[in-house]
Amino acid sequence: MFYLKYGKPLLDKILIVIFLPILLPLFVAVFFLLLFTEKGQIFFVQLRPGYRGKLFKIYKFKTLQDTEGTDEERATVVGKFLRKTNLDELPQILNILKGEMSWVGPRPLLTEYLPYYNDYQQKRHNVLPGITGIAQLQLPKEAPFTEKANLDAYYAENVSLWLDLKIILQTFQYFFCKNRFFWKQEI
Repeated sequence: MFYLKYGKPLLDKILIVIFLPILLPLFVAVFFLLLFTEKGQIFFVQLRPGYRGKLFKIYKFKTLQDTEGTDEERATVVGKFLRKTNLDELPQILNILKGEMSWVGPRPLLTEYLPYYNDYQQKRHNVLPGITGIAQLQLPKEAPFTEKANLDAYYAENVSLWLDLKIILQTFQYFFCKNRFFWKQEI
């Protein structure tokens, strides 16, 4: 498909040029906030399956302490804010620049989920993983794995410029209109 091979990578590069002047100062501010308030590493790096299931290193700002307990118990004060506002995801711009991720696509899940995909759900690996995706917008965070994987496969089968633009616009709408940061409402 022409769009998937040429248009989508071009769209990713255009969006980097548009958003980098806005996101770079945020990136630097969060970096220094973590540098001066948290102990240890600033970045969280983890292997995740990407395009065709090939493993890549995903980058995030570190929001959890290296202790035992639930994510909620391990989250630092700054980490809770970063997670709530999704600013912990900013380093994934590096993954986009490296061609390992896209702005739009299935969220790259943990490697331990790989054995649980059925044949249809495996299609999610036919496209680059993304920072935002249809499953994140359509389903609540606690939705079952199978529902998310099915929506991701649907995206991979139907990827198009129109669908990507629609997801990007819905992401902005969610972030600026419905995000918990502005008022308490989950989608």
